[in-house]
Amino acid sequence: MSNYSLKRTDQSQRVKEFVVPDRDLTKTYSRSQFVAKLRRLADAIESERTFTIQVAGERLRIPASAVFNIEHERNGDQEELEFQLVWAPAEA
Repeated sequence: MSNYSLKRTDQSQRVKEFVVPDRDLTKTYSRSQFVAKLRRLADAIESERTFTIQVAGERLRIPASAVFNIEHERNGDQEELEFQLVWAPAEA
């Protein structure tokens, strides 16, 4: 499947637009890899600069303007803590 589609805007003009597929995945890292990524992230946040990371083959650019939140979930006998960075793709 192509990441590009052609959209007709009138009878004589075609515009190429980039289509980004939805994605929701979890990647597991070793303790040392996770710590290294957290340190790089913390340094970028503290210095108010863009953070770049590659996850499962896709390079992500998180702008300094990203919103940070922490999410806690409890479901039966399992608990989950997520540190989230939220941004619009146009900001990156």
